[in-house]
Amino acid sequence: MKYFEIKFKTEPSSEVISDVLSAFAAEAGCESFVTEDDGLTAYVQQSLFEKEKLEALLTEFPVPDVKISYTIAEAEDKDWNEEWEKNYFQPIIIDDQCVIHSTFHKNVPKAKYDIIINPQMAFGTGHHETTSLMLGELLLADLKDKNVLDMGCGTSILAILASKRGAKSVTAIDIDDWCISNSKDNFILNNITNINVFQGDANSLKGMDFDVVIANINRNILLNDMHHYVACMHQGSIIFMSGFYKQDITKIREEGERLGLTFQYFKEKNNWCVVKLIK
Repeated sequence: MKYFEIKFKTEPSSEVISDVLSAFAAEAGCESFVTEDDGLTAYVQQSLFEKEKLEALLTEFPVPDVKISYTIAEAEDKDWNEEWEKNYFQPIIIDDQCVIHSTFHKNVPKAKYDIIINPQMAFGTGHHETTSLMLGELLLADLKDKNVLDMGCGTSILAILASKRGAKSVTAIDIDDWCISNSKDNFILNNITNINVFQGDANSLKGMDFDVVIANINRNILLNDMHHYVACMHQGSIIFMSGFYKQDITKIREEGERLGLTFQYFKEKNNWCVVKLIK
């Protein structure tokens, strides 16, 4: 799967501006972001990028007196392990229970759940707010002997934690072939044997049944595909969704309730949110 790398330059540059800009870029299909000193770098699957929508959104940028320019290039296929080791990826501890690190890290802190991730792309290490929120929910949820779906699995970090927390079986799905390959490597690193990973989208779920669904994607895809998730849930199944901002909760909740789900709660981290609903 090919990605575009979009480099935004903002004048001035601030955390608020980057947060608003990442929300707008997500509307145009972008799914991962790195904050820079002078702006933001976003990554988007080439087939999902809506450039015209991005242009239209930028004309309505709500923060006054901000100049935004950007360049688009094809994201380079490279050794993301090396990139993360040099620049971004440091060990992370979630709720004092789960430590996430890579094979190149030394003196890793001890925790109940130890997860090794060697990312082959610039996404899915647990550092983003939505991933850490979802990890926190999985640490609280009863997953023992449950059938779990990780939709939009990326590196399968969520699927791996679900397995380590006692899930009977885990199905991990992503549309990106890089994610499938990377996930399989990460299963080996973590001695995981009960996760079935394959390439596909929400249409692949027909005929499946899950006790727990986890979907950390983005607002538009969640709203578009939620009916597929609900169709593979039974009475009492729960779903955790993340990848959107606090202001998006109303739409997520309304769509879930329209499909017969009951809203339980949401949690927030730096304006990113996770929601829990039950069927």
